Amino acid sequence: MTDAHELQQSPVPEPAESGEAPRPASDPGPGEQFQVRAGKRERLREEGWDPYPVSVPVTTTIAEVRAAHGHLEAGAETEVLVGVAGRVVFLRNTGKLCFVTLMDGAGTTLQAMLSAKSLPGSGHSSLAAFKADVDLGDHLFVHGRVGCSRRGELSVFAEPILREGAELAEACDDDIEVPAWRIASKALRPLPKTWTNEAGETVTLSEEQRVRRRELDLITRPAARDMVRTRAAVVRSIRENFHGRDYLELETPMLQVIHGGASARPFVTHMNAFDTDLYLRIATEIYLKRAVVGGVDRVFEINRNFRNEGVDSSHSPEFTALEAYEAYSDYHGMAELTRDLIQVAARDALGLEEGKEIVTLADGTEYDLSGQWRQIDLYTSVSEAVGEEITVETPREQLVRIAERLDLEVDDYAVAGKIVEDIFEVTVGDDLWEPTFVFDFPEDTSPLTRYHRSRPGLTEKWDLYIRGMETATAYSELADPVVQRERFEAQALAAANGDPEAMILDEDFLVAMEQGFPPCGGMGMGIDRVLMALTGQGIRETITFPIVKRG
Repeated sequence: MTDAHELQQSPVPEPAESGEAPRPASDPGPGEQFQVRAGKRERLREEGWDPYPVSVPVTTTIAEVRAAHGHLEAGAETEVLVGVAGRVVFLRNTGKLCFVTLMDGAGTTLQAMLSAKSLPGSGHSSLAAFKADVDLGDHLFVHGRVGCSRRGELSVFAEPILREGAELAEACDDDIEVPAWRIASKALRPLPKTWTNEAGETVTLSEEQRVRRRELDLITRPAARDMVRTRAAVVRSIRENFHGRDYLELETPMLQVIHGGASARPFVTHMNAFDTDLYLRIATEIYLKRAVVGGVDRVFEINRNFRNEGVDSSHSPEFTALEAYEAYSDYHGMAELTRDLIQVAARDALGLEEGKEIVTLADGTEYDLSGQWRQIDLYTSVSEAVGEEITVETPREQLVRIAERLDLEVDDYAVAGKIVEDIFEVTVGDDLWEPTFVFDFPEDTSPLTRYHRSRPGLTEKWDLYIRGMETATAYSELADPVVQRERFEAQALAAANGDPEAMILDEDFLVAMEQGFPPCGGMGMGIDRVLMALTGQGIRETITFPIVKRG
């Protein structure tokens, strides 16, 4: 007896359309298969069988069958009856015996075997009907006894439950209490075929098609399914970590009258009811800090931000951000919090041991997130990288000369601190492979950050780099409303000088601060970038449905 338990594959001599597997000349294309399947759908309806029933009598999941009976030896049979359902990912008909492999949403598979001997001889539940009606990609219900085939494949041996008194050989569909099989959902489009590219790699979809047709990516590629589950586990871990620290989760507006909380270009929309333009938020900071003023001393939010900027392997215009604020903490406390959030998430999502948070990246290399993380100073590291001392007093003209030497383009409106940060990125930041906190940034680029308690001209801010990529940032939050107003006015001047990312003066926020904002530490972190750090994948892989340019 032959078993079948892998995705169906076909030999393919030449490419078809971009992103699709090539196919043999005799193999009908997707358009032809659609018409054939649509014809089956219509025929089933005419025969009185709904190809999209509201439910099927599932009793057991595929995973539960495997957990309970995975120990069976080849040839073993049981009297355990189950009703299972899944997507058909392999199908083979061999005369009086049919094999079908069902897959659940997690990628767990189970074989079902259908024989002419155990099925009624006529009617919709017969073996002949199965051969005529069922295609790869369909969702299928199968009822029968659990056993193990002679080749050692755990299987469900399909058989119906008949009404009392009905004889198997004479039973018609009306006599069947529970059918041996039934289509749970007819797939009109075929699954993509697996093929070998020029590099000798086995692929199903091109990288572009994986993003555009994520549902196919999830069906055909285990890594895509794993990413969805890893992401969910990371977010759940972070939430539980915060809850254990007595933080409250808050939801703040996504539509805002004033875009604030970060230096970024916003998306603009229009609200008809108020006849006014609104902005999709670029950060959650302003509203969360207003909540702290109101007495929510520990608060966090995990939600979507939108920035109308570039798109590359680490940037998406729509992304998931975490922000957290803790009264009576500072940027040192937020550094400890951030390290713990990431390390615990690595343990929870990837099954790692405490103190051994070493993750395996997509290319097979290992990356160490364990232990205490390195800390460096922004200006000291830049000075060492360029071979001359750079401080907050360094003239802008000198910084421009250094930037030009590094082939960096400097905008006319760029302040000295922005030039220093750009120099840092290309000389230091891009090479910060191990997890590293970069401390103490200039005042002129950090309008919402407390001035440094011991270093004039600097603020108490750090950026966290993981594998050369900025992953999080934190402040000792500015609490003085007078200084905050001065900072906003400076931002307004920067905007007038042409800076498209400058912040707008937010009078409501200033009024809230004037009510009394306590000493506070604040942190922001990209959830997508945390996933990138844990998996080594690009941002389009970590976001389940990223925005892509229409073809």
